[in-house]
Amino acid sequence: MQQTRSQVSERDGLYELDAGSDVLDSPRYNHDIAPTKVHERTWNKWHITALWVGMSICVPTYTLGGVLTAYFGLTVGEALLAILLANTVVLIPLTLNAFPGTKYGIPFPVLLRSSFGIIGSNVPCLIRALVACGWFGIQTMFGGLAIHLFLGSLSADWKALGGTGEVIGFMLFWCLNLWVVLRGAESIKWLETLSAPLLVLVGAGLLVWALPNVSISELMAQPPKRPEGASVYGYFFAGLTAMVGFWATLSLNIPDFSRYAKSQKDQILGQIFGLPLTMFLFAALGVVLTAASASLVGQTVSDPVSLIGHIQSPVWVALAMALIIIATLSTNTAANIVSPTNDFQNLAPKWIGRTTAVLLTGLVGLLLMGHELLKKLGWIVSEVSLESVYSNWLLGYSSLLGPIAGFMVVDYFITRKQTLDLAGLYRDDVYPAWNAAGFIAFGVPVLLTLLSLHSTAFSWFYDFGWFTGSALGGLIYYGLGSLRAARAANLKPTV
Repeated sequence: MQQTRSQVSERDGLYELDAGSDVLDSPRYNHDIAPTKVHERTWNKWHITALWVGMSICVPTYTLGGVLTAYFGLTVGEALLAILLANTVVLIPLTLNAFPGTKYGIPFPVLLRSSFGIIGSNVPCLIRALVACGWFGIQTMFGGLAIHLFLGSLSADWKALGGTGEVIGFMLFWCLNLWVVLRGAESIKWLETLSAPLLVLVGAGLLVWALPNVSISELMAQPPKRPEGASVYGYFFAGLTAMVGFWATLSLNIPDFSRYAKSQKDQILGQIFGLPLTMFLFAALGVVLTAASASLVGQTVSDPVSLIGHIQSPVWVALAMALIIIATLSTNTAANIVSPTNDFQNLAPKWIGRTTAVLLTGLVGLLLMGHELLKKLGWIVSEVSLESVYSNWLLGYSSLLGPIAGFMVVDYFITRKQTLDLAGLYRDDVYPAWNAAGFIAFGVPVLLTLLSLHSTAFSWFYDFGWFTGSALGGLIYYGLGSLRAARAANLKPTV
């Protein structure tokens, strides 16, 4: 006979839900977003390190140095310092927001029910999901290009397809990504663990290939592309904010992965080992290879897929493209499909299961890349580049998502004191349907960010958007919580 009330047990600091009919019959619950059992939390620090190596070594990371020098006016040295600092800074919200995922085994959208409300959590979830779907489309575009170049190295007829071959490659890679995620979390863990050492070897091989063709001292001495005599600070901090924005989305939905961690120690060490140094080294490799590309292939090429495609040896091109396909697959499945899959399920868990949510993620990503695919087919002509699209997303969306990171930390560590009603997160009778404090703490910084776009005096609020947004969001949420607690205390009857 099924038990009526859910039971929560604790083992070595990890909490587990034995769901009763109160949760199992709730419209807020399904198996895929349910808390993981303790025996399902099998990821140790090396699995989490491999996860970050797999996510960090990708085409957008490779191009970050070029984005900072071309769009933000930094020198090469300043750009690499901004990348290292940003990924050290972003470790703070990543690690803190991973805590409830590890302790309670819950994914990101379920955790948001605490700060936004049971139904209100869908608003930030959909914002996060849209960003992930966009990145999914961008990464799939790079993966599709790698497939096209791989097949083109094996067949002259395929190479002659040009843009049509790239579109076919996109669709093949699109299907491969969805297949991996549909197989579940263990397949992602296996893929990341397998790909991490391969990706490190690829990076080392590319560096050996490029170093004889570039002078590091001349590269570091190149003047910045900013007005002569302009202060470095504004440009540097704008670039720093953009680089924090690169993983701003993951700093929110890190519970989607930390729910599989064996312990808090494993998730902390895994993130420290895997993120900052990997991002710095692969971005540095991108700067070196881009600078060497003129000597290597006769023209400046800013992405590794196109650069390797210029190599004359079909064997080396095929091998390199196969590894890049693995690299992009490991990034895309973990960073860009897992989150929206959980977010879409949060809308209606009884109606939207994992399979439906994965297919929905793929469809939205496909639609967002429709413009670029039509360009490659030659059906439309446009000057909008894929690089400019994602470099603008970095800064804009980091500003919008910063407040959520700030008050997620405040809600869990200060307001809730690291204690959640695990069963209550899946019912309608413990947490409110809509939490006004969460929406105010989110809406005010976003509104100020949008207003600062039209004010030169307050442009710094947008330029430093993630920092200003997260700090202000956290402070507003804390202030509203303090006012509510004081009002409740005043209403208590005196004896």
